Amino acid sequence: MFRNTVVRAQSLVRANLQPALVRNIATSQKLFAHGSTETDEQFDQRYENFFNQKDLDGWDVRRGITDLWGHDLVPEPKILAAVLRACRRINDFALAVRVLEALKDKCGNKTEIYPWVIQELRPTLAELGINTPEELGLDKPELYTQSVYDL
Repeated sequence: MFRNTVVRAQSLVRANLQPALVRNIATSQKLFAHGSTETDEQFDQRYENFFNQKDLDGWDVRRGITDLWGHDLVPEPKILAAVLRACRRINDFALAVRVLEALKDKCGNKTEIYPWVIQELRPTLAELGINTPEELGLDKPELYTQSVYDL
């Protein structure tokens, strides 16, 4: 009981001795307004320039893809074409196919986006000799069986 009284007295003394930290609303808002905003065209151009660099190695390409995939958007076909060219430049066919698989996942339940992007990428895919996951049979699990409820 005496201990509880001492603990409460200590907390009251600390609260009265330490000044209250009151934050000014204007400075709080200013803290979140850092950096310049980038337009969509500048964003696209930045990633396209990054993936078109001739001296990229496998680690740089993967880092760029991870950074690109971290944004809440589906990349434009011209960015994806640059990514696929970078994958072929480092001779990593599997990474190129994984990019297409991740693209399908990134499109989510919007069924009209993925076919449009593949349609736009078709000349690049033909030029580089890259197959889509559907052409390789990777769109279904290996041991896929039709559900009895779909019969």
